[in-house]
Amino acid sequence: MSIGTRCHQLAMYVVFESPLQMLADNPTNYRREAECTRFISKIPTVWDETVVLDARVGEYILLARRRWDTWYIGAMTNSEPRDLELDLSFLPGGSYTLEQFADGINADRNAQDYKRTEIQVVSGQKLKIHLAPGGGWAGKI
Repeated sequence: MSIGTRCHQLAMYVVFESPLQMLADNPTNYRREAECTRFISKIPTVWDETVVLDARVGEYILLARRRWDTWYIGAMTNSEPRDLELDLSFLPGGSYTLEQFADGINADRNAQDYKRTEIQVVSGQKLKIHLAPGGGWAGKI
C-alpha cells in the first residue's frame, strides 16, 4: 500500500531531489510493472537544470529537470483532482518525443490505473494534463 496513484509515485522520483533513490517493495511487483520500472531506473540523481513550471505550496507542483540533453518532468497534486497546463517553452527549438505516464481514467478508484503513451511535441507547445486525487504525471523528453 502506498500514498497516491502509480503516476504520483513515478513523479516523486523527478520532483524529490535525492542522491539515493530506492524501491521499497517486493521485486515481483516491479517485474509486473516493467515499463514503470524501466522509466524510474533511468531517472538521474544529479541534475544540470531545474525549472519550476507551476506550483502552489501544499497543493501541487509541476517541474522539469534536465540532465545533459534529456528532460524529466514531474507533476504531483494533493487530494484534490487537478488540471494543469504543461508549457514546453523551456525546451530549445525543435521537435521531440515525449514519453508520458498519466493517471488512468479510473485512478481515483484504482491507484494502479495509468496510461503510458509516446507523442511528438515541439518547443512552446502547451499540453493539458489531468491529475486524479492524490495523482501525478511523469514524462521524459
